[in-house]
Amino acid sequence: MDPCPYHRFVVIGTTGSGKSTLAEQLANKLGLDFIELDALNWGPNWTPAGDALLRARVEEATRSPRWAVAGNYSKTRPVTWARAEAIVWLDYSLWVIFWRLFRRTWKRVVLQEELWNGNREHLWTQLKLWSDDSLFHWLFKTYWRRKREYRQLLALPEHAHLHVIRFTQPKQAQDWLEHRIG
Repeated sequence: MDPCPYHRFVVIGTTGSGKSTLAEQLANKLGLDFIELDALNWGPNWTPAGDALLRARVEEATRSPRWAVAGNYSKTRPVTWARAEAIVWLDYSLWVIFWRLFRRTWKRVVLQEELWNGNREHLWTQLKLWSDDSLFHWLFKTYWRRKREYRQLLALPEHAHLHVIRFTQPKQAQDWLEHRIG
């Protein structure tokens, strides 16, 4: 098996698609730095870092020669995509992502899992489907837009250097990780 020729990845997809999980697995398997954009963005009490601070953090984190970034922040794309060699796009169906998000959220709420800087998800927040604070609201709000956006963005000349690896089913991503990487 040929070793993976890429050392700088960005894993993209809609909320709940499994970006962080896959990016961390990829980083562990290839000995890359794992960079989670949510961890760089969210301060205590869900306070966002602000554009300039987030961009500075991402600039610093992606200076190393080997990394896997998990996240979709448009404000960091000029840094992450410009420096990346490959994009891994988790382009799963809405229902696959919905159930993944439901299971993940339920687990985090029940176990009171700490995410970043003391932040935790709360069931009531997620159930408020009318609120931008709900990940389910965010999923339904952004799912179709992301599908269109990614196709358009990946077709731009400034992204021609990126090798695009697109998965439409979680099994494809796991098979790739287990049999084609490292």
